[in-house]
Amino acid sequence: MKTPPEPPRNPPPGNPLQRRDILKTLGLGAAGAAAAAVLPAGDAAQAMESPQEQLKTRYRETEHVKRFYALNRL
Repeated sequence: MKTPPEPPRNPPPGNPLQRRDILKTLGLGAAGAAAAAVLPAGDAAQAMESPQEQLKTRYRETEHVKRFYALNRL
């Protein structure tokens, strides 16, 4: 009498992604990131200010500002 054949001990995984596919994807992703880093970013955005706005005072050390700094000293 014949015995039935044994099933394979390590059946192939059911995952469609193989190790080579993952390594290819990682390699392509790294190449894409390197290419994106080399591309020029374009002109930087600059705020438009009139000459009057450039000359006006922006910071004033008033009493409440002095009190804030006095209370927050360590």
